[in-house]
Amino acid sequence: MKNLFLSNVYQLLEPGPVVLLTTARKGRANVMAMSWHMMVEFNPPLVACIVSDADYSFAALRATKECVIAIPALKLAAKVVKIGNCSGREMDKFERFGLTPVPSERVAPPLVAECFVNLECKVVNTRLVNKYGLFVLEVVKAWTDPAQKNPKTIHHRGYGRFAVDGKMIQLKSKMP
Repeated sequence: MKNLFLSNVYQLLEPGPVVLLTTARKGRANVMAMSWHMMVEFNPPLVACIVSDADYSFAALRATKECVIAIPALKLAAKVVKIGNCSGREMDKFERFGLTPVPSERVAPPLVAECFVNLECKVVNTRLVNKYGLFVLEVVKAWTDPAQKNPKTIHHRGYGRFAVDGKMIQLKSKMP
């Protein structure tokens, strides 16, 4: 074994696909890229996510307690990285990056038409927001785009590197 820099640990434990998080406040929608999230519970589906207080979306999420998690496919990878490299304070990212906002059913923030899944979420726990920026969200409505067949997701591995979903295997398991 050899020492591993602690600053590199996140590259190994990155939990899931890079997603887009939409918020809406005072009539203005925003979208940000996010990769720090994880499932907390299955039923109802609860998702924990980290949104830094330096992110423009933080104030909207904290105030409105609503968001959409939109899951983009590989074809949107370059656009997703660009979304993550700028701030909604300075621009309308939907317009700038050619994303189509679609009205949600249960929350104010819009769905992203170009994504293959959209999850409408409400914040159900904020106990760790001040310390870690960790919000616990309940998915209250889920949407999928059946036109997008077998989409591949991207997974952030740090410093501009991404893994792409690969070969699927099926193993016997008692988990859902």
